[in-house]
Amino acid sequence: MSGSFRVTLRKSPISYNSKARGSVRALGLHRVGETVEVADNPATRGMVRAIRFLVEVEETGTAQGGVASGPAADRTPDATPEETNR
Repeated sequence: MSGSFRVTLRKSPISYNSKARGSVRALGLHRVGETVEVADNPATRGMVRAIRFLVEVEETGTAQGGVASGPAADRTPDATPEETNR
């Protein structure tokens, strides 16, 4: 688990229990619409799971296992542009 999450507060935690409000604060969220980036670890995953009905979550950083994905990952680093066009 490496990388980070982008967490956006979408609903107000006012009418929810104190544990939900505490998780929102612990993640560094203050206002509806605010977005913060938090580390991907078991503690933050648990907090996000506890308030999943209040937030939107987007994974950022590298894919799991630290392996990059996409078109840039398919190229070999030692190949020159002339070699790839043959």
